Amino acid sequence: MAAPLSDGERRKQISVRGIAGLGDVAEVRKSFNRHLHFTLVKDRNVATPRDYYFALAHTVRDHLVGRWIRTQQHYYERDPKRIYYLSLEFYMGRTLQNTMVNLGLQNACDEAIYQLGLDLEELEEIEEDAGLGNGGLGRLAACFLDSMATLGLAAYGYGIRYEFGIFNQKIVDGWQVEEADDWLRYGNPWEKARPEYMLPVHFYGHVEHTPDGVKWVDTQIVLAMPYDTPVPGYKNNTVNTMRLWSAKAPNDFNLQEFNMGDYIEAVLDRNLAENISRVLYPNDNFFEGKELRLKQEYFVVAATLQDIIRRFKSSKFGCRDPVRTCFETFPDKVAIQLNDTHPALSIPELMRILVDVEKVDWDKAWEITKRTCAYTNHTVLPEALERWPVSMFEKLLPRHLEIIYALNQMHLDRVAALYPGDIDRLRRMSVIEEGDCKRINMAHLCVIGSHAVNGVARIHSDIVKHSVFKDFYELEPEKFQNKTNGITPRRWLLLCNPGLADIIAEKIGEGFITDLSQLKKLLDFIDNETFIRDVAKVKQENKLKFAAYLEEQYKVKINPMSMFDVQVKRIHEYKRQLLNCLHAITLYNRIRCNPSKSFVPRTIMIGGKAAPGYHMAKMIIKLITSIGEVINNDPYVGDKLKVIFLENYRVSLAEKVIPAADLSQQISTAGTEASGTGNMKFMVNGALTIGTMDGANVEMAEEAGEENLFIFGMRVEDVEALDRKGYNAREYYEGLPELRQAIDQISSGFFSPRDPGCFRDIVNMLMYHDRFKVFADYEAYIKCQGQVDQLFMDPREWTRKVIRNIACSGKFSSDRTITEYAREIWGVEPSATAIPPPNLPRN
Repeated sequence: MAAPLSDGERRKQISVRGIAGLGDVAEVRKSFNRHLHFTLVKDRNVATPRDYYFALAHTVRDHLVGRWIRTQQHYYERDPKRIYYLSLEFYMGRTLQNTMVNLGLQNACDEAIYQLGLDLEELEEIEEDAGLGNGGLGRLAACFLDSMATLGLAAYGYGIRYEFGIFNQKIVDGWQVEEADDWLRYGNPWEKARPEYMLPVHFYGHVEHTPDGVKWVDTQIVLAMPYDTPVPGYKNNTVNTMRLWSAKAPNDFNLQEFNMGDYIEAVLDRNLAENISRVLYPNDNFFEGKELRLKQEYFVVAATLQDIIRRFKSSKFGCRDPVRTCFETFPDKVAIQLNDTHPALSIPELMRILVDVEKVDWDKAWEITKRTCAYTNHTVLPEALERWPVSMFEKLLPRHLEIIYALNQMHLDRVAALYPGDIDRLRRMSVIEEGDCKRINMAHLCVIGSHAVNGVARIHSDIVKHSVFKDFYELEPEKFQNKTNGITPRRWLLLCNPGLADIIAEKIGEGFITDLSQLKKLLDFIDNETFIRDVAKVKQENKLKFAAYLEEQYKVKINPMSMFDVQVKRIHEYKRQLLNCLHAITLYNRIRCNPSKSFVPRTIMIGGKAAPGYHMAKMIIKLITSIGEVINNDPYVGDKLKVIFLENYRVSLAEKVIPAADLSQQISTAGTEASGTGNMKFMVNGALTIGTMDGANVEMAEEAGEENLFIFGMRVEDVEALDRKGYNAREYYEGLPELRQAIDQISSGFFSPRDPGCFRDIVNMLMYHDRFKVFADYEAYIKCQGQVDQLFMDPREWTRKVIRNIACSGKFSSDRTITEYAREIWGVEPSATAIPPPNLPRN
């Protein structure tokens, strides 16, 4: 078996057509040496690998800065409508390689570093992931920033600079253990602090209604310090900004409280303010109603809106004096996109600024707010919807509570006029939910305060219209839209799979990098023997490389000729990692039952983090590791089957495993996964999908043809029918002998001999209160996995299907998604014109 290509060989291969552009190697070396010289302190003449990484990062950053300044000048001169993407999460991963790719510097840096006797890939591995997100929502925001810059939109990402991002996951004795992610420990070369734009954010206090208007007084102030990160577009010299806020206590914070001379205590209390940006809440698709979280949500919104209004008023470059004072044109110059309900407070905060501060008439302010804001819904799971106690608002944001009550009253008056006497409808549509604990329904606030509401895949947007927000859809159908998610082809093809990008470019040119629909041209090569061989060869090289990585990092030896069967995503009951476990056990039992029979060898890899407080998700990880322990050490099984848990799944690990996968598992219960984007990454990287008709899988099957994916199981209408009839897990357990055997093994302690009752909670849930109906899809899933095995035994036919999937994945570019947002929600047009680079005169 051929060894994986060395980096040097890969570099030569990639540079044949110069996808990464060969730039000035000598200039990069000179700049690198200069930065290295300034990095080394006087008493330390020996450079560490981290010194080399920082020298390279600063070298690459030098190429960004001129473009960054020029881009912002360009926006001030042209005064385009600006797009503000507000998100509590930006899951950026690493920045070095992505920046080199987008600036066309990768080959020059690779060659320069090679000439200096260093290894580029080793330096890239030193960078910490910026893990400021949980999963899909935060990674989507990162892809969107890349696309907005590539499409030349004047766009800004706004969020929080968490000191600690998503926890690092360690597996100890099969259990998940969390460690703090101190990603800023060695500094972050990609950010620039901007203390000159520091802003105050107010909390607590009370409201006074005076003849001069409403005043929110006696508040506690926290300062928001901005840190800017450049976001380069692909080879168009556009560099946009992601601005993340960090909380700072003002110098007099709490000192007046301590007039007893306890100065030390008062200074230590500054932490209370600064805790706001300390840590990312590690919950995905789950609402945890903590006051600190509400503070984070208001903190990012309040700082961002002040910044947006300052920029709106002073539209000249370098000018801080207001040149616009009338807010009539605000929605023509500003679009605010709310990434889920987390930044929903933008709606009452914009109202507060317009009415209380800028003295705009209430009705006019409401019209401006609605025309400015738009809301993306990311989930239909009831436990994920944000519903804040009114009592918490009353204490923390008393003025916002008044505004929300007034907005809700206006809204309900309108509903009552249109549907006289329909009290139940008023109750269902209210922003305020009555009950033991009065709550504010943030999704309802977003819907009434936005001019556009969108879901993130067609099936999801239909569920939003006909189920979650049915009453609102009946009231204002024109508001509701679909924007199917996408992924950036720069990171998720060019960066992570250069071998595949290269053979595609050889066949169809490089246009696909910014127009992924051009992959359709690959349909002409589905029967081209050379291309089939090349695609299979790239996949095998990626598998060899990942197998070597697993052996080095996890001391796990796997068979690189086996099928790499991968399910990587957050651990959650609705994503049904348990269905995957049942398949692994079923395969194991079949091998044990008939060891001499030939089986298609499989390496089942499951990775993902469980929210620290989510007991069932943590049990699922323990079950996966326990199954692996038994299967991987059974001599009867040998190389036929392995079950591996991929520890600490994150963006940089995704970039390694996705290009190596043969099979992508997307097996959520129909109607629960809003879209998914991992499914798209696997598709474009040449894995075949086994999945339910859920989220974007539906559109993937439509694009590639259902026969080119492995689709199984209940559709949304089947799930609804089963709900009406009543789901009885025991019927399946008693009717399917292989399922029964697997459950009995889990239950009896076969996989946990030292603690036979270990998995009783999992078995109990599956048998008596499984909302996600794992057993109902078991039989169809096992049968479908049999079809996967059949096809895998015919490598040529498998690869033809792979090529068809890649060719039909063009729709799932975030460039297409953002183009639709731009035209249909924000009212702006993407631009293909590159800004002149810093070394050329401006037009």
